[in-house]
Formats: sequence, structure tokens, C-alpha cells
Amino acid sequence: MSSNEVAVVIGAGDATGGAIARRFAREGYTVCVTRRKAEALAPLTGSIQAEGGTAHAFGCDAREEDAMVRLFDDVENNIGPVAVTVFNIGANVRFPITETTARVYRKVWEMAAFAGFLTGREAARVMLPRQRGTIIFTGATASLRGSSGFSAFAGAKFALRALAQSMARELGPQGIHVAHSIIDGAIDTDFIRSNFPDRYALKERDGILNPDHIAEQYVQLHRQPRDAWTHELDLRPWMETF
Repeated sequence: MSSNEVAVVIGAGDATGGAIARRFAREGYTVCVTRRKAEALAPLTGSIQAEGGTAHAFGCDAREEDAMVRLFDDVENNIGPVAVTVFNIGANVRFPITETTARVYRKVWEMAAFAGFLTGREAARVMLPRQRGTIIFTGATASLRGSSGFSAFAGAKFALRALAQSMARELGPQGIHVAHSIIDGAIDTDFIRSNFPDRYALKERDGILNPDHIAEQYVQLHRQPRDAWTHELDLRPWMETF
């Protein structure tokens, strides 16, 4: 793993996305992280730099085509070659179907599916000339089954999974490893702690996912030799039913 190569994390939030960025930085990658507001990334980039890593923050709306084209061009031209790209935007919302407005459905699809398409396309564009690289899409339980109240989220996550499958079949023979992870369970986040205290209490029994442990699996996906690539990986706590 080369220190001049870049790991791009689209949607580097305070939990999973941030953990993924820190983990790749520890592997020696220059990390480029995005959120809609670059200033929100200051704690993450600061922590990476404090550990001796290199990180660059970008304010970028992943739903905007021109912004995503500029992002990957900027990284390739001014920072280094993109070796791995992680799409980690969530957009998890819950509404009864009769209360799901067209605006909500469209926005969730844009965030969790269309933005994934733009990310995957631009990552492929810069990786294909080198015939190598890894693109990882973060999925969810909703990637496999649409639960009550999650019509918008499930629709978007189903679409993201289909995108990942199509890209894997197209790009795999050209040297690009495309993977889709299904995060099947609650993650240790402020949202879970504040809104689902009973579920969060299971943390003491390893009953919710640790973002650092998710990040470790992403690094392992990137490390896989091409004669044994994983396309779909599901991660869940030992006590989670499925």
C-alpha cells in the first residue's frame, strides 16, 4: 500500500465514514473526505493529522454532477491517484407511505442512490486507465428487504445494490474491485444512543456494530487478491436476527 495513493470517502460522518477514513490513513493512504460542509470535517482531519496521517477535507454535494467531476479531477491532479473510493452516504428516514412526500422520496433517492452512481462513475473514470482500484458502497438492511415505513430508504438502497452489482460485472474484468457491504444492525452512533437507548444498551454485549470494526473490514476488502474478491459482505452483531 503506497503512501502517495489516495482513499476517497464520500460521506465521512462522525461514525462509520470517519472510522473508515482514519483506518485507511493508518495504512499510509492520503485520505480525502467529503461532506456537504467542509468545516464539519475539521475534527476528523485534525484527528488523522494528530496520528501522523494526511487528510484533505472537501465540501461537496455528492448529488451534483459537476461537483463530483471536479472533486475527482482535483484529487487526481493535485493530491494523488485514487486507489480506493468508499461511498458512505446514508439517508435513512422513516415515514408512513401516505406521509412520504415526493420531495422526501426524491431527496433520499438522490442522496443514497444517484450520488452513489456519480461517485462510482467518477471513481471508475480515474481508475480504469490504471486497471486497478477498489470501489466500496455501504448498504444496509434495507438493501435486502423493505421494512414498514422505509419505502424511500429501501428504494434507494435497493437501487444502490443494483448499481454495485452492475459495476462489479463490468469493471471486475478490467481490474477494478467493486464491493457492496450490507450493514445489518444498529451502529454505535449518537443517533442510536439518543433515539434508541434500549438498543444502545446492547453495546456492552457487543450487540451493536462498532464503526472501527466496520472500517477494518473495508480495509480487508481492499487488500484482497484478485483471485478471491468478495463482492457482497454482510456485517451484523452476533445477536442480530436475519
